[in-house]
Amino acid sequence: METKGAGRSLAWLLATWGVTRVVLLLFVFQVYVFPGPDVTSDVSVIYRGWYEVLRQGTFPLDDVTWQYPPAAALPVLAPAALPFLSYAHAFFALAFLADAVVLALLLYPSRRPGRSLRGAWVWVAGVPLLGPTVYARYDVIVTAVAVAALVAGARHPRVMGALTAFGALLKVWPALLLVGALRARAWWSAAVTAAGLSALFSVSMPGAFAFLTFQRERGTEVESLGALVFHVARHFGWQGQVLLNYGSIEFLGPHVGQVSAAALALTAAAFGWLLLWRLRAARRAAHTLAEAAFTAVLLFTVTSRVISPQYLVWLIGLAAVCVSYRASRMGAPALMVVAASFVTVLEFPLGFSHIVLSDRYGVLLLAVRNGLLVAASLTAARRLWRSTVPPAPAAPLPPRPSRPRRTTVSP
Repeated sequence: METKGAGRSLAWLLATWGVTRVVLLLFVFQVYVFPGPDVTSDVSVIYRGWYEVLRQGTFPLDDVTWQYPPAAALPVLAPAALPFLSYAHAFFALAFLADAVVLALLLYPSRRPGRSLRGAWVWVAGVPLLGPTVYARYDVIVTAVAVAALVAGARHPRVMGALTAFGALLKVWPALLLVGALRARAWWSAAVTAAGLSALFSVSMPGAFAFLTFQRERGTEVESLGALVFHVARHFGWQGQVLLNYGSIEFLGPHVGQVSAAALALTAAAFGWLLLWRLRAARRAAHTLAEAAFTAVLLFTVTSRVISPQYLVWLIGLAAVCVSYRASRMGAPALMVVAASFVTVLEFPLGFSHIVLSDRYGVLLLAVRNGLLVAASLTAARRLWRSTVPPAPAAPLPPRPSRPRRTTVSP
């Protein structure tokens, strides 16, 4: 009976994945038009422009919107492997393939003791809630590399280290997967892989690390946590502007620098907390590696100056790995991330005009989405700490002073 029940659950899972992914493909192939701004233009215009430059053997040195590590060139160039499709259609097909890879990685260990299909369900249900943006950015490809690293981490630390380094050279954030890695082999493998790939890109293509100088003048992106300050301030006469800046819609004007500095300070505080956790953590379980990675990426996403919709793909993937362990305590944060994904598609692309105008509906959407992410971050951090850091021993009570005995003097 258990086998039949598991078989039915797997069949429902695969059917749901198939139906939802066909719908996403219909939207990105524009068989049906998804409401709001065209999310596929990043691929057909921006990525395609980078592709034309990269195929000449150099990085886009004159394009400040190129803000990615050198390995990001690979997914941008990858559509060339499907020459029978247009650039955009080939990219969407590869994004779909990466989605399928993540599902396979989550299903592979699900029959082991202590594992379940819950993680696969989080991925299957969470991704389509973000709408077609998932297939119109290369973040789903980076997420596939990160999920593969975490799945390999328990048994193959060297493989995890190599995949983590490769992921970090795709989009930086996978470096946070090493937060919970205890084995030195994972760190050494990551260091050697990162050094080797960085040297290869530096020698073979000029401008491999030019992206590091392309973010100096960035403002605060309109969907970030700090942006809520200016969305509200606009209703009280704030005189700043909302402009396309460095490839995203940002606030520019009075006090933006201070809010951006506060975001960096919060990121530094998050790093300090993770370092303290790393020093204090004494109890480890099989799922601790994934839970630490999920918590770290949550904290750094929430404190960032930019929270683009595609960032939620990372969180869904890491949450899925966590809850694939039956003993994981990340169920509530994972559900918050899934809920935040649904609110995200309401604000982009469906309600993005309301966000840009800072009207009441836009501010409400953003407050709910970012509030869910903050709640998920704090809940995940609290649960990670409680499950791994032993409570401090209670201080012994000081001895009570003895009362002097009364002596009676006989007359």
